[in-house]
Amino acid sequence: MTTPVQSRFAGAPISWGVCEVPGWGHQMAPERVLREMADLGLAATEFGPEGFLPDDPHQAADLLAAHGMKAVGGFVPVVLFDDSHDPLPQVERALAHFRAASATSLVLAAASGVDGYDARPVLDETQWDVLLANLDRIRDVAGEQGIEATLHPHVGTMVENAEEVDRVLTGCTIGLTLDTGHLLVGGADPVELARTATDRIRHTHLKDVRADVAERVRARELTYTRGVQEGLYVPLGQGDVDVATIVRTLEDSGYQGWYVMEQDTILDGEPRPGAGPAADVRAGLEFLTKVAS
Repeated sequence: MTTPVQSRFAGAPISWGVCEVPGWGHQMAPERVLREMADLGLAATEFGPEGFLPDDPHQAADLLAAHGMKAVGGFVPVVLFDDSHDPLPQVERALAHFRAASATSLVLAAASGVDGYDARPVLDETQWDVLLANLDRIRDVAGEQGIEATLHPHVGTMVENAEEVDRVLTGCTIGLTLDTGHLLVGGADPVELARTATDRIRHTHLKDVRADVAERVRARELTYTRGVQEGLYVPLGQGDVDVATIVRTLEDSGYQGWYVMEQDTILDGEPRPGAGPAADVRAGLEFLTKVAS
């Protein structure tokens, strides 16, 4: 049975400046973020970083339900390349929250092992083998619990650019989260990937990006954090990513996953009601609704 695309639009706390990176910026309370999501007509959201929702899985699920929000799943950065570190305990903690809220999407990032996304080490072949094996291990563990694990290429992680995405596609069997912004910043073509890897795309983060700022981040003229501060991300339809073609390509392929609207932002204080993040997400949702119709 085909699910209408409009019912698969979801929000994300990062669009309200809520992020796991220390010192990222002002962190809004979950009650306001969830209320504004619901007011915009969104019925689903990713969890956000650890600590945003209550630590107890059932309390977190109850808070989402109190705002009429369905849980999509969430972004979990995990060190995957270190053979002395088992990522499964951290993943299992996240999966407990997912099960309690009936969420189905575990979005993994291959974390660098350092805070933030402004620098990363270079992996040798043995570390790559460990990373790829861990991705398949986690896929299996999550799948046994009815949750689909995907790998999210992300600036500042160990899978950032087109070559690294290809290593994942050829070296293991986990699905992908297509993040239209991080792929473009990393130098990959999200439209081309949507066309050529549709059978591996199981989850989607929709971002729009200013290509001029992305180029400066890619050239290391700006750190990733500074790029976000300088307007790297803009509301959907106002940047240089062909979001409409990506959505239509995925839908034509039979994609039935979520489209999570993400506009990473850094706040310097509590925004006025209806302004800032809420206004940007409203503009993006209006654009996306037109694309879907």
